[in-house]
Amino acid sequence: MSTETKFSHLSKEFLHVVEVAAIESARTMGLGQRKQSDRAAVEAMREAMRAVRMNGRIVIGEGERDKAPMLYIGERVGMGAELSDDDPNAFPAVDIAVDPLEGTNLCATGAPNAIAVLAAAERGGLLHAPDMYMNKLVVGPAARGQLDIDAPVAENLKRLSSCLRRAVTDLVISVLDRPRHERLIADIRATGARIQLISDGDLSAGISAAVGGSGVHAVMGIGGAPEGVLTAAAMKCLNGEIQARFVLKDQLHAEDQTKVAEDSETIARMQSMGISDPTRVYRTDDLAPGKHIIFAMTAVTNGSVLRGVRFFGDGKRTSSLLMTTQPHTVRLVDTVHVEGGPNTVIRF
Repeated sequence: MSTETKFSHLSKEFLHVVEVAAIESARTMGLGQRKQSDRAAVEAMREAMRAVRMNGRIVIGEGERDKAPMLYIGERVGMGAELSDDDPNAFPAVDIAVDPLEGTNLCATGAPNAIAVLAAAERGGLLHAPDMYMNKLVVGPAARGQLDIDAPVAENLKRLSSCLRRAVTDLVISVLDRPRHERLIADIRATGARIQLISDGDLSAGISAAVGGSGVHAVMGIGGAPEGVLTAAAMKCLNGEIQARFVLKDQLHAEDQTKVAEDSETIARMQSMGISDPTRVYRTDDLAPGKHIIFAMTAVTNGSVLRGVRFFGDGKRTSSLLMTTQPHTVRLVDTVHVEGGPNTVIRF
């Protein structure tokens, strides 16, 4: 069986993984317990991955920074987790990036755009990096290769408006609502472009920026590095682009000398993962170099692309996005999970 065929089969199994994670976290929606929501998603995802026919390894996990429950970096998952990578009869060796619940606060408060998400590739196909901050610029296919993360905001928005053939004042830029973005927000507003401030979920925003008709034209600003790798996997499937650079804590808190020691530990950890230059600009193919990319996400709450989990008496309904690079497919999957007997009425 070819590698392409093996990964094509895995895509359906990964769809099930994100569906069950979304369903379990959705049961906690609006309860105000973000840790409980995260734990429900992690435990459901980990259990579902045990049955996946792969020799899996987590290379991007969640929770190091905020001590949340997590599928930890280096954890082996799947039916072949106990096998060595060089076993000729082993299951496919797969690297996995996960965010069992992106938007824990969103789920806890019932706000839009909470998702369960997973990206996978062949060994070495996803960047192995610690959970830290990352400065990002995300655009869709029309602007791929035309912007520069180091260019002034005004210049990038001028280029973006040209690529999209619309005025700068018609652009909508998604930015995380954080004090660290005060200058960025002022620079964007100075151009006349409009801003969509989001409380969490820059991965969902990145996907919206790469999809025509979403109303979002770019994502700018500092968010999590795990979400950066996941966004890169999505961009490989959607023909969009991400540019990114790691951000050390002393760059965010220059007045706090304790951050220098923390950064030394972070740099040492990055070097242990093969990242020698913390100032390097990473592009889509640097963050997700794999040829066989699978990206799967299921909405927990309603969002700009997908509807959240809906429960009814005899089952539940999920809305998912499933994408692969080989073959290059983008699927919107609406699933009714039937739990009742033969007289169950299926709801559409």
